[in-house]
Amino acid sequence: MKKNPEVRIENRKARFDYEFLETWTAGIILVGSEVKSIREGKVSLVDTFCTFVQYELWVHGMVITPIREGMHKPIVSRKILLKKKELDKLERSMRDGMTIIVSKLFSVNGRIKAEIVLARGKKNYDKRETIKARDIDRETKRSI
Repeated sequence: MKKNPEVRIENRKARFDYEFLETWTAGIILVGSEVKSIREGKVSLVDTFCTFVQYELWVHGMVITPIREGMHKPIVSRKILLKKKELDKLERSMRDGMTIIVSKLFSVNGRIKAEIVLARGKKNYDKRETIKARDIDRETKRSI
C-alpha cells in the first residue's frame, strides 16, 4: 500500500501583507486531478481571498496548475467547508472590514485541508516595521 506524500504549501507573502488575527482549519472541495496537482506542489496561494456567496464561503484566486493539458481549469472558485457557527463568526468579521485568506494547504490522513485566516491588511509603515524587526533578528543571529 502506497503512503500519501505529505503536502505543505504556504502563502509566505500573506504574513508580510496582513496581520493575522484568528485561524481555522477547513476542508476544501477539489476534483481528483486538482488533488494530484497539489500533491506535486503545483499550486499558488499568493492572491487568494475568500468571499461569502449565498451563506457559503468560497476561495478565489487559487491557481492549481494541471499536470497534463485539459485535466481541470487552473483558476476556479472552490468551496470551503466550515461549521455553521464558524461561518457566522467569519461573516460578522467581514462586515467589520477584515479579510479572509488562505495561508496554508496541508494534508491530514490523505485529505487536503486549508488554513483559513481572518486578517487585517497592514499599512506601509507596518510593513517597514516588519522589515526592520527581521533585519535586527538577522544581525543578532550573525553576531552570535
